[in-house]
Amino acid sequence: MDEDWFVQEADQAGHLTRLAERAQATFWGVLGCEVVQANASKATICLDASDRHMNLLGIVHGGVLMSLLDNAMGLVVMLAAPEERSVTANLNTQFLSSSKGGVILCEAELIHRTARTLTLQAQVRDDTGKLLVLGSGAYRII
Repeated sequence: MDEDWFVQEADQAGHLTRLAERAQATFWGVLGCEVVQANASKATICLDASDRHMNLLGIVHGGVLMSLLDNAMGLVVMLAAPEERSVTANLNTQFLSSSKGGVILCEAELIHRTARTLTLQAQVRDDTGKLLVLGSGAYRII
């Protein structure tokens, strides 16, 4: 049994490495997202928010924060259903506080799954642990 677990973990780690390599040429890479940890039920990603991530008020743009939510939840979906293709069907966002930059972490967790839909929740925090954003999303297997 332990050997089966190890093989599954190794397969998932290899899949995660391939995803990370492919993602660098996409919007993920343009934003500057990095994986902190990820598996088929939970993922944490980070972003070092700099001037290019700000809006005209000098705070991290809401679209950047929403992209973090979508990227983290989407990563969990890709690891939970590696043989399937999926798209974001719904993304709900509650902006709670602003950030002037620095390292921002987004943690996403799978909370429900059916044959065609995965539902997740996520939160974005700054490097002091302050909660910036809460989100939930539904991802449809296509």
